[in-house]
Amino acid sequence: MSLTKPDSITEMEIESHGRESVVDIKKNKQKKGILLDLYFNNKNTIAELSHSLHISIPSITALIDELVEEQWISETGFAISKQGRRPAIYGINPEKNFILTLDINTHDTRIAVLNLKNEIIFSQTFDLKLKNNPSFLETLFHLVDDVMEVKIAKGRNIIGLGVSIPGLVNKKTGINYTYKSLNNDNTPLGKLIENHFNLPTFVINDSKATAFGEYHFGLAKGKSHVLSVNVDWGIGLGIVLNGEIFDGASGFAGELGHIQVNPDGVLCSCGKVGCLDTITSASSLLKSIKEGLRSGQVSKLGEYKDSLENINLEMVIDAAQQGDGFAIDIIHNIGLELGKGLSIAVHLFNPQIIIIDGVLSRAQKLIVNPIEHAINKYCLTDFKEDLSIEISQLSENAKIYGLQAYVVESILKS
Repeated sequence: MSLTKPDSITEMEIESHGRESVVDIKKNKQKKGILLDLYFNNKNTIAELSHSLHISIPSITALIDELVEEQWISETGFAISKQGRRPAIYGINPEKNFILTLDINTHDTRIAVLNLKNEIIFSQTFDLKLKNNPSFLETLFHLVDDVMEVKIAKGRNIIGLGVSIPGLVNKKTGINYTYKSLNNDNTPLGKLIENHFNLPTFVINDSKATAFGEYHFGLAKGKSHVLSVNVDWGIGLGIVLNGEIFDGASGFAGELGHIQVNPDGVLCSCGKVGCLDTITSASSLLKSIKEGLRSGQVSKLGEYKDSLENINLEMVIDAAQQGDGFAIDIIHNIGLELGKGLSIAVHLFNPQIIIIDGVLSRAQKLIVNPIEHAINKYCLTDFKEDLSIEISQLSENAKIYGLQAYVVESILKS
């Protein structure tokens, strides 16, 4: 059983419904259920799989044997047993199949390959900025083709491709309504990529990808009500409600960055004025730093006054962590404004935890403290009693892990 074309599970089902018996179709779905369980739980015994999937021991033993023979899974050891024979533990075979992920944003593009044990076997960030232009796709295709040929291929079996991207990504159609030029005559971005690489392709909003990562592998695991805040080159919000990722009617839920916080503010890229994005994103931080230095602000960063374009986010955060007052003030103000925006979300969703992800999470307590201060100031007391605010433990890999999980889940649940 292979997930690669033309023998993918999904395609196999579609093409052979007329030939396969009901028993074969059922067995195929049970195999996918086993793979999903082992992917998300890392490892299990036959008895545990039987219990969680409601499949009899003899049936699941036969399915396990087939998956081992097909090299999808392997025996990884033995469980502790008080008496009798120790049961074998099974897990995904990390050498068999891989997922290709593309993390695209307005600052750069990260290409990563993961095996089905969530181990990153290749990762590289390229200076390819997202642009609302058809030529962007051509450049992306050339870049990925080159990287796959030179650095990724090596006989690896890529079974699916995931793309995380900013903007309004329609869950049903896959069309990105923010970057409309990336679609071709209403052909969704994902379909264009799928046609080029001949791989099952799944596109998801970047903040939702981050929420997926936190929900399955990070601080949101096991929690029912979570806000995952992607403080990146834009501001996004992933929402977990009642233990599920919340999409909204079209998949657009969570556009926190485009709530208006300053009616007299500056023009946002979305065409509105005074959006949260314009004062709290990493892009706005760099803009504020450079404007301040131009106006004579005293700072360690002042040595770059004659070459402001050389100042990057890492330099600003490093200066703040070394006690630079100007850098600290800018990050502090961003945290306060972000906290104001989040206080609205806290009142709407009553979360257990707010997880701070994205590039600005590198500022650690410098960004968390003012967020906490604003929420303490603007939220009703009862909403704060069971609420914690934490920096992601997965850091920027939350998005990659979430993207991989989204692809695996999409393939195996189809």
